[in-house]
Amino acid sequence: MHHFETNWKTRDGLDIFGEGWEPTVLLPKAVVCLVHGLGEHVSRYAHVAEAFGKEGFILFGSDLRGHGRSGGPRGHISSIEDFMQDIDVLLEQARTRYPDLPLLLYGHSLGGIQVLHYGLTRKPNVKGVIATSSGLHTAIEKQSMKVLMAKVLGSLLPTVAIPSGLDAKTISHDEKVVQAYINDPLVHDKISLGFGKVMIGVTTWTLAHAGEFSLPLLLMHGKADALAFPSSSMEFAAPLKERCTLVLWEDAYHELHNEPEKEEVFKTMTLWMDARLRE
Repeated sequence: MHHFETNWKTRDGLDIFGEGWEPTVLLPKAVVCLVHGLGEHVSRYAHVAEAFGKEGFILFGSDLRGHGRSGGPRGHISSIEDFMQDIDVLLEQARTRYPDLPLLLYGHSLGGIQVLHYGLTRKPNVKGVIATSSGLHTAIEKQSMKVLMAKVLGSLLPTVAIPSGLDAKTISHDEKVVQAYINDPLVHDKISLGFGKVMIGVTTWTLAHAGEFSLPLLLMHGKADALAFPSSSMEFAAPLKERCTLVLWEDAYHELHNEPEKEEVFKTMTLWMDARLRE
């Protein structure tokens, strides 16, 4: 694999850290543009890139604004348009770097919400969208005080950050993954009140408009996900019927790409992407 790092600016001037992994044995056949989850960063997907690279896919992504090595206050956005424009630029960067290759969009958790919302509102020229463990219904729904704070104070004190409450033990059955996450200096547990208010509205809207999703879609979720509930993917898939491929993993926690069955997870993704490239 050939690994590289790059940088660019958002439309509103923030520095963004980008990273990519290119296969060196096979000629690349497509670029998978990655949108990661809340509190984490793109470098945690190096092993995913390795699996994709063996099948001829480039993985290319960036740390979200307010995350990892990118700029911006930790865990904060002013509106969903911040994230949507950042995906616009991510896809532009991919097209500039790989003008002859088709693109696919892959989002995990918070990134899953983003790519679903992006697909609905932007209808991008990509071969397909993959959303794993999308957080359309989450454990935060059960923390009524946090929801109330976001709704009431999100407009008054939008940049005030509170702990996200994300329990690291629920991300994976693999204790090494959990410990690495806890000890990772680039991981944070911050979520601003403004971010919370925005995302409450976004998840509600995205679920309500699921039936309008027009791109090829692979939804995957662990049935034992206690962070982003599997009902997120099941509800989004329901109105789409055969226009969406829904794969549920019986015993899996939140990070499907870090679970004991991850090789099957990767194979499911690459086979689905191969099929989209043939269409």
